[in-house]
Amino acid sequence: MTGEIVRRRVVVHGRVQGVFFRDTARREASRHGVSGWARNTPEGTVEAVFEGELESVERLVGYAQEGPPEAQVERVEIFEEEVEGLAGFEAC
Repeated sequence: MTGEIVRRRVVVHGRVQGVFFRDTARREASRHGVSGWARNTPEGTVEAVFEGELESVERLVGYAQEGPPEAQVERVEIFEEEVEGLAGFEAC
């Protein structure tokens, strides 16, 4: 990696569970070299952390705002966090 490394946590609201949101996020993260994780929450949202080069992380945040075709994203909360040095991406 050559650019600025950042970390963003997103909470995605809407019809986002049961539509392959997490698995698609994992594939997109792998494609863009982004580490982190995505999980369903008991509240019915998807929470995800994206860590990597700024441009790549911003692409994943953009993905979260759209989701896979079956999703209906109503809103996305975005939080800047301290980089932890994650490796790989897990859809838990």
